Amino acid sequence: MAHSIADPPTQPLTESTFCILAALSEPRHGYAVMQWVAEATAGRVKLGPGTLYGALTGLQDKGLIVPAGEREEGAERRKVYALTERGRSALTAEVARLDGLHALGLRALETLGGGR
Repeated sequence: MAHSIADPPTQPLTESTFCILAALSEPRHGYAVMQWVAEATAGRVKLGPGTLYGALTGLQDKGLIVPAGEREEGAERRKVYALTERGRSALTAEVARLDGLHALGLRALETLGGGR
């Protein structure tokens, strides 16, 4: 299915999807994505192989990522993935959405007099 930058996903991204797209800010293979996400979230988000590879297939189907070659690591060849422009647009839109929610939450806390 063909996608364009003009039709980024309109639904909020799941936490896992958001983390995978963020990890692919530079091309990485699946295992490196799992490691990056675990480290970047201080272990709060852990992607198992089944979840990750299912998500990578879905993200490819939606035109958000593409295979970007392979890397050899030791005796293994690993498929590398990269963001498409549509994927970058989806990540940008989600960051803006989350920023808006963060600002709303801060205003609500200020109204309650609790600050942070």
